[in-house]
Amino acid sequence: MKWSWKLGEISGIPVSVHATFLLLVAWFAVAYWFEVGSVARVASGVALLLLLFGCVLLHELGHALTAQRFGLTTREITLLPIGGIARLERLPDNPMQSLWVTLAGPAVNIAIAAALFVALQVTAQWQPLRHISLTDGPFLERLMVVNLSLVVFNMLPAFPMDGGRALRALLATRMDDRRATRIAARLGQGMAVVFAIIGWLANPFLILIALFVWTGAAQEARVVDMRAALSGIAVARVMITEFTTLTPDDPLSTAMELVQHGSQHDFPVTRDGRLAGVLTRHGLLRGLAESGPQSRVADAMERDVYIVDPHDMLDAALGRLHAGQSSTAPVVQDGRVIGLLTADAVAEFLSIQAALDHAPV
Repeated sequence: MKWSWKLGEISGIPVSVHATFLLLVAWFAVAYWFEVGSVARVASGVALLLLLFGCVLLHELGHALTAQRFGLTTREITLLPIGGIARLERLPDNPMQSLWVTLAGPAVNIAIAAALFVALQVTAQWQPLRHISLTDGPFLERLMVVNLSLVVFNMLPAFPMDGGRALRALLATRMDDRRATRIAARLGQGMAVVFAIIGWLANPFLILIALFVWTGAAQEARVVDMRAALSGIAVARVMITEFTTLTPDDPLSTAMELVQHGSQHDFPVTRDGRLAGVLTRHGLLRGLAESGPQSRVADAMERDVYIVDPHDMLDAALGRLHAGQSSTAPVVQDGRVIGLLTADAVAEFLSIQAALDHAPV
């Protein structure tokens, strides 16, 4: 995700924090200062916020590691001011597996809250909950309360939060995934309106959450509609068959001319008719900046590329293409490149199909 800084990897999953997260920390620090006017209590409040986002990270790892058990990979986990996002390669096709992946996140927060409750009882620090706030009360009890609050809020049936995803998974056991997603998305957008009204009257931060819920629900509905439209269609029907190839020994100036005077941005690189790699637009620009136009294509191309078979189903191939964060995949048959699968070609196919659907019979 843009404007994100990578913190590291956990179980092979990249973990990043978005730049706007620092704005949230600063906003909380200023808000605490005006409320309590004490450096020590401001530091305690910021520490609580940071630990809360540590719990959010564990929450997202619950989703990601459960998905791994079902053979699914997670592209990355990103911490945002409104929480965290685990970007799975795709959701499980089995609704019950999807339900387990969804519930794994809140289960982590419940486990954390239970552990904190035991620690508070053992150390005799427990206080009545009516005495607890974000700035007052035992630190561990405040952390326990925010974990429980996170569970309650996150399980509201407002798609794309966990409650909405769980609702979709349950609905998908009784109807097709497309209809289940639409119902969950509409309910989520309805709750977004409620969040926005409450935010306007009481807490402006809820307006940001409302925007996230509304756009997330709409985006998820579009993705499911696209998957349904692409289901059962082979890559061969959509792939680009008129394309230019390069050789590893070609200069980058050749690719530069092709990009400037044509519509192709990514080029299969072949040697004796066999695929050797792909020169992407990003690789071309990097190579030009670092080595100049006379440097070889072999020095700028990607060698580890995702290859598609013309008989692969388009929805699965496109999902794997996005998982690799690439916009182009060579279509290879009997060792030779016969086409290119691109995100633009898929978008054009969907536009044409939509036009045909509205054409008079």
